[in-house]
Amino acid sequence: MHSKQFAVIGLGRFGSSMVRALTSMGHEVLAIDANEDRVQKMVDIATEAVEADSKDEDALKALGIRNFDVVVVAIGENIQANILTSIILKELGCKKVVAKAQNELHGKVLEKIGVDLVVYPERDMAVKIAQTLVSRNVLDLINLSPHYSLIELIAPPHFVGYTLGGLNLRKIYQVSVLAIKRDDDLIVAPGPEIMIMERDLLVLIGKTDNLNRISDSDEG
Repeated sequence: MHSKQFAVIGLGRFGSSMVRALTSMGHEVLAIDANEDRVQKMVDIATEAVEADSKDEDALKALGIRNFDVVVVAIGENIQANILTSIILKELGCKKVVAKAQNELHGKVLEKIGVDLVVYPERDMAVKIAQTLVSRNVLDLINLSPHYSLIELIAPPHFVGYTLGGLNLRKIYQVSVLAIKRDDDLIVAPGPEIMIMERDLLVLIGKTDNLNRISDSDEG
């Protein structure tokens, strides 16, 4: 397989996973983030890891970004930075720009500005996990990284009768509900209007500590 040159911008969970995967497949990978700590974590994994602000056109030019076969915009938490970076990359004439989208609307904006491939890692991961759940009866706990896990949990009594929007788990616990198993049904990537019912099995992803807080609060 011909080795390609990739640049990955944004070294959060998705970006750092991409760097690891691409490197392990034998490709050259330049890892970029504005956060020094995140860059340091990738120094021994990526071909090269650089601290740079991807919203700075000159900084990207200096890195020779347009010479890479594929540039992945993996910036997650800051949609504005994600979009601005994608615009600059397209303007600089990068061959192929792949960008991570938070939601459908964000994805539409990325498509409008000419991003070659829009990916929805959270949604796609939810589907993959849901498929795994269907083929296996119980998924107790998958450690995705030292700090992040995925658990299957019977809905705690104090969740029952509330919508996901009302529970606001993302804000209170910083966890996301990827899927709900209800009898023989599977609701993948459930929306805020979905109400939790008794005996629902929730598939949650988030920091292990926060997930433990939810499972410990089972009684309350």
